[in-house]
Amino acid sequence: MNMPKEQKMRVLPHNIEAEQSLLGAIMLNNECFEDISEFLFPAHFATGVNGKIFDAIGRLISQGLVADPITLKAYFEKHDELQDVGGGDYLVQLVNAVVSISGVGDYAKLIYELYLRRQLILIGEDMSQEALTFELNSKAKDQIERAETRLYELSVANDQRGLISFSGASAEAIKIMERAYRSDSSITGATSGFVDLDKLLGGLNRSDLIILAGRPSMGKTALATNIAFHAAMARIKNADGGGKVAFFSLEMSSEQLVTRVLSQECAIPSERIRRGEIKDEDFMRIVEANKNLAELPLFIDDTPALTASSLRTRARKLKRQYGLDMIVIDYLQLLSGNFDKKNENRVQEIAEITRALKALAKELDIPVLALSQLSRAVEARDDKRPQLADLRESGSIEQDADVVMFVYREEYYEARREPSPGTPKHAEWLDKMSKIYNLAEVIIAKQRHGPVGTVRLFFDGRYTKFDNLSDSRKGSYE
Repeated sequence: MNMPKEQKMRVLPHNIEAEQSLLGAIMLNNECFEDISEFLFPAHFATGVNGKIFDAIGRLISQGLVADPITLKAYFEKHDELQDVGGGDYLVQLVNAVVSISGVGDYAKLIYELYLRRQLILIGEDMSQEALTFELNSKAKDQIERAETRLYELSVANDQRGLISFSGASAEAIKIMERAYRSDSSITGATSGFVDLDKLLGGLNRSDLIILAGRPSMGKTALATNIAFHAAMARIKNADGGGKVAFFSLEMSSEQLVTRVLSQECAIPSERIRRGEIKDEDFMRIVEANKNLAELPLFIDDTPALTASSLRTRARKLKRQYGLDMIVIDYLQLLSGNFDKKNENRVQEIAEITRALKALAKELDIPVLALSQLSRAVEARDDKRPQLADLRESGSIEQDADVVMFVYREEYYEARREPSPGTPKHAEWLDKMSKIYNLAEVIIAKQRHGPVGTVRLFFDGRYTKFDNLSDSRKGSYE
């Protein structure tokens, strides 16, 4: 029996000489440390000894002390770690071996590059080992998402925008102002499709986390679908505020969402479409509308029980492949937190999710519109208009959101209070119902960059469609 040939021990990518030259140069000129300390850390060194020395240098400099072989020797003797760094002579050797301090930046970049390569190898090995170990409760797709998360975290770990001068920041601000000034509308972000709402918000602005909340049957999903559709249609028409939209529907299927859109476009009740109670001419209208919307830049993901990490991965991929201008999530409470963490309670998990969504909005520089449920406390009040305190797990949602909107339909509640027919109260009830019929309110309860207020919209329950309210209705309501 032939024995396998002895294999060489694998050596991960590293460069000890670069590490030693870097440390020696910093000890000769401590000012070099400032240029590299933002992206280079002790863990990036292949040799633990060198990583400890780099850490000690940073500690001494942060205390306003000189970091050289003498002070470092005293530091390690005090912490009883001198032998771990090769003794005092090793520190002197590092300084004596320095050829030039001008290469510090290049040494640091090389050390970091080799660290990334080592991490890539380790991630690959972990992926292989996990794939080989079959467990019933571990799915391959979950492993892919974990791998993508680790790779992403590795790629952005040290991507920092850093300090920006006022002139640099103002130049970007002036560009945004100029776009708004030259625009024919007051929209600076993605359009909602509703004139009064866009005026109050200026559109859905980039990097904002926008919460749209309401009790069941208020029309949250309908309003979010309308907003997504309007923004996508504006893109086709090259109008202000148009863009490519990703709709993450954790509650409804993609077919149900599309049915709603076609119902609105064809003015055919969606319930009739679902039941097949349509005429030949209705069906032809649906087919024609479907053709007209074939190029609509609206992407739907109806994966249930999606994690915030998975949503982020899919959004980044969509942005990279097709471009992305807005995200809609229906709805927040159906998302789950990071699969690698065991949250103590749901409040903490929601806090983690809202932070992740706000970070995603900033990273992709697009608005993220997330729907949210409200607590039952609304039902116990006479005035059932929502308040910020009604948000479920409201602390983190209210804190992280740039805009909080509530959708409210008084008609829904008043219809359930109908008095006995033929009584004076019934006549009063009919008069009130005539004023609030098909009327909805969008209450802006928080806006970080602008005023709060209420916008009134038309709502047609037959087609689950919101629309701009006519001037005559606005006047009569006010």
